[in-house]
Amino acid sequence: MKPLEGQVAVVAGATRGAGRGVARALGEAGAFVYCTGRSVAGAPSPYGRPETIDETAALIAGEGGRAAAVRVDHTSEPEVEALFARVDREHGRLDVLVDGVAGEDPRAAQWGSFWTTNFRDADAILRACLVSHMLTAKHAAGPMIRARRGLIVELTESDIMMGGGNPMIQTVKLSLKGMALDMAMQLHEHGVAAVAVTPGFLRSEAMLERVGVSEANWRDGGKADPNFLESESPLFVGRAVAALAADPRMLERTGMLWSSWELARAYGVTDYDGRRPDWGAFAIDFSGLPPALTRTLATGVRLHRAWLRDVARRTDEFAAKFPPGAGA
Repeated sequence: MKPLEGQVAVVAGATRGAGRGVARALGEAGAFVYCTGRSVAGAPSPYGRPETIDETAALIAGEGGRAAAVRVDHTSEPEVEALFARVDREHGRLDVLVDGVAGEDPRAAQWGSFWTTNFRDADAILRACLVSHMLTAKHAAGPMIRARRGLIVELTESDIMMGGGNPMIQTVKLSLKGMALDMAMQLHEHGVAAVAVTPGFLRSEAMLERVGVSEANWRDGGKADPNFLESESPLFVGRAVAALAADPRMLERTGMLWSSWELARAYGVTDYDGRRPDWGAFAIDFSGLPPALTRTLATGVRLHRAWLRDVARRTDEFAAKFPPGAGA
């Protein structure tokens, strides 16, 4: 029997990238997968890309799995509520929610300091990239709490407190990590786990196009950027998430920020080609970045370390004030 046989999963943002990879991996592991997003055949999202949730569901079916494509705008609470009502009506359970909505929003491509950023689309970006995740988790929690079991995964970027892009996207990525921690605190007594998960150097459809290669010859991308040779397919992070979902002790990992490579080490996961990319152990080559950006990143890491040390100290001091036996 496959490890997730009989389970039901929703992958929000299953159209492309990590979302598609996770949907495929959950189907591969035996789960019935609802693939949601806005891009459907004949009606793509405003991103202007060709991928659709119908293609994702077809890939799962072609690989021997079971899936349904459901068009949902996750910024609309009535549509989100209707999605989970349908899942409950058709299956009576929900075991896994993975949310990658707006993970590759084109508006995230704008890089720059906060004093040079165009905030014209700020409200729309935060609604699409952050509020949508809150709405989706809200309506997924009910059936999991009822069953006293489940896993919510927020897909994010980087396994530290930083994230790439403009200030709005950096705020989103940081918030998704904190959101998983906050949900884990509230869900723990109900037996439901919540985590944030980041892929490594992801070979999404958009990234392959940017580098000028295909999945068939992706190693050619290493000629211009040696870091690309440590990249991973979307299926790799998907298999890492599927392994976590199949772990009967997954509640022990709740609240944490995990990476594809850490979960792969723990569960023995490999990519489709048998490789085990390990972005965490890889010696990143920064020579291709502008020196000013490298300096800024290094300064940011130094400040983050100091910030985290102080927060950890204060948290230990606060934890000591609780009566013995309080908390799980």
